[in-house]
Amino acid sequence: MTNLILATDSYKHSHFLQYPPEARAISAYVEARPNDFADEVLFMGLQPFLIDLLARPITTEDIEEAEAICTAHGVPFNRAGWQMIMEDHKGFLPIAIRALPEGMMVPTGVPLLQVETTDPRLPWLATFVETALLRAIWYPTTVATLSWQCRQIIRAGLEKTSDDVAGQLPFKLHDFGARGVSSGESAALGGMAHLVNFMGTDTMEALLAARRYYGADMAGFSIPAAEHSTITSWGRDREQDAYANMLDAFEGEGRLVAVVSDSYDLDAAIGDIWGGALREKVLNRKGTLVVRPDSGDPVETPIRALKTLWEAFGGTINGKGFRVLDPHVRVIQGDGMTIKSIAYLIDRLVEEGFAVDNIAFGMGGGLLQQVNRDTLRFAMKANAMRDADGVWRDVNKQPATDLTKASKAGRQAVVRRDGRLVAARLDAVDARDDLLVPVWRDGQMLVRHSFADLRARAAGEAVLPAALETAAA
Repeated sequence: MTNLILATDSYKHSHFLQYPPEARAISAYVEARPNDFADEVLFMGLQPFLIDLLARPITTEDIEEAEAICTAHGVPFNRAGWQMIMEDHKGFLPIAIRALPEGMMVPTGVPLLQVETTDPRLPWLATFVETALLRAIWYPTTVATLSWQCRQIIRAGLEKTSDDVAGQLPFKLHDFGARGVSSGESAALGGMAHLVNFMGTDTMEALLAARRYYGADMAGFSIPAAEHSTITSWGRDREQDAYANMLDAFEGEGRLVAVVSDSYDLDAAIGDIWGGALREKVLNRKGTLVVRPDSGDPVETPIRALKTLWEAFGGTINGKGFRVLDPHVRVIQGDGMTIKSIAYLIDRLVEEGFAVDNIAFGMGGGLLQQVNRDTLRFAMKANAMRDADGVWRDVNKQPATDLTKASKAGRQAVVRRDGRLVAARLDAVDARDDLLVPVWRDGQMLVRHSFADLRARAAGEAVLPAALETAAA
């Protein structure tokens, strides 16, 4: 799956025969069009695409393989064009990419990047990469945007109820999505996207991706945790022993251990075992027990668990007047968590007088899998063609049947107006104000972002590439 010539839709192989004969270059942009999910998106995913696909030169073997497949498949194959790329460009696609800084929050309808061809013999390349490029960007950007929206909801709950917003927020939403995605690559890219906003994950491929693509030494953290097999293998009559073993095995100053507690009867487990037979053992530990309900109503069940734990272990009233459990016990709710259910659960916590400090949230397939390209209405569209006279001519569509699919005409720029990012024609603005910065040209990476930079931008901190500092000011 590493042959860049085949990382496209079949019909793209016929496009070199379809552009006007005077075409010498094509420009195309990528945006998330206005949609019902988000008004702004957290842009990321371009750098992995550059590293994994564009930085790998095509070879004679790639060309031979692609020609054989295209011929048998029934589509034309531009052997001469691909030979030019290999012989005249050392196998690297002659394209240039200008992009916004990754990690930046970008309003929908604003270009995230723009691609142009640089060899006048190969203008078709800009749109040939659409399939692989869109696929590389829409998924991590959508997951990062979903995670970012959860972060805003959780932050608001903490600001209302917690004395330690900054300390609590990074670990409030945990990624459990690795088993629910379509591939290991999805786990890596989606899990990494979540880690731009939070630091809790059980998706280990995400740690590798953040290290490989953005230089993060360690982007996320987890804790020891039970699953139903490690509890039920003790048998129902030894449920208490199973729990006691968890407390002993993972004891230590500041250590946390999560124990799924609904294998048989959640209410009995919390009231009779955690808050009864094992109460003193929990209170005498140096670490923290995190009780995990894993069934029942995703809002009312954790609320009931918190109430039972409060009755058994007590706690304090913080500076904002909300209850905080004894530090030896906490709750994590991962079952049934969505943007809406997290928001509702936080509302119920406030109603019951509990600080959000008491609970962490987890998401699985709802975070990494239940999204698609249409969630943020991602699209890549050609917007200009340079002709044989060197003149850039507008290219766009405007379908009468759906004007929301109309595309932008003319090469694009992104500028700040009244503190907001907006799209503008490149020929109508001072080029120094354009926030689309050259990041790739003819096989060379021109900008490389760190994971720390992405996190800072997503959090609203002004961390920009040097080329943008003047424009931003």
